[in-house]
Amino acid sequence: MFRVSNFVVGLANTLVMLVGASAIGYSIYMFVHQGATDCETAIRAPLLTTGIVLFVVSLIGVIGSCFKDNFAMVSYLIILFAGIVALLVFSIFLFFVTNKGAGRVVSGRGYREYRTVDFSTWLNGFVGGKRWVGIRSCLAEASVCDDLSDGPVSQIADAFYHQNLSPIQSGCCKPPSDCNFEFRNATFWLPPAAKNETAVATNNGDCGAWSNVQTELCFNCNACKAGVLANIRDKWRNLLVFNSCLLLLLITVYSCGCCARRNNRTAWNLEK
Repeated sequence: MFRVSNFVVGLANTLVMLVGASAIGYSIYMFVHQGATDCETAIRAPLLTTGIVLFVVSLIGVIGSCFKDNFAMVSYLIILFAGIVALLVFSIFLFFVTNKGAGRVVSGRGYREYRTVDFSTWLNGFVGGKRWVGIRSCLAEASVCDDLSDGPVSQIADAFYHQNLSPIQSGCCKPPSDCNFEFRNATFWLPPAAKNETAVATNNGDCGAWSNVQTELCFNCNACKAGVLANIRDKWRNLLVFNSCLLLLLITVYSCGCCARRNNRTAWNLEK
């Protein structure tokens, strides 16, 4: 049992050390790489911090399991237990804040449209105030609407309406359906003629926010914010599944760590 538990803990933490070292290396690369975009620079510090934490904690685990250091193993188990509790709390939190915001089906369309009011208040904070300026800049840099401009589908209204657009494409690359804009191509729309201005939804401010300038489009629309929130919600839902699997793995490693600690203590007593 001594070799099995210590080997499992040592192997698991060696793999985590490699992940941490990769994160540190990539974040340092972004710090020195002058051509990094605003979107990339926004993740440099969190990525570096995460990499350092993973590397240090896994190093303690390797020392405790492979070198039979009981103090290091106890420290590692305390940190790991705190991590398990934090991950469990975070997963519960994710479940509640992503429980809303499924989007609404538009008649005759292959895509859904989203509204910010459909999402939780806490999640709405992600696209509020100055933060949206940075997100909008990232959307422009990423050219999220370029894919819609290519191919024959972009020139045919009926074919476009039946596309399965992503939440961001649905909210940021076209005007909302209730604005009744006239389709010219996927990213160029005309408002209703003057005699039909009443057809525009007067209670939807996004109708006036639409721009045919290809770097603007509907990036100033609430629908675009809702599309970003829908994308975040989907990613966090996937993260929730990942966290559940990670919890099972961490609990398994923690159990092996407890066995390794007991084995270390036994070995230390025998050496005395």
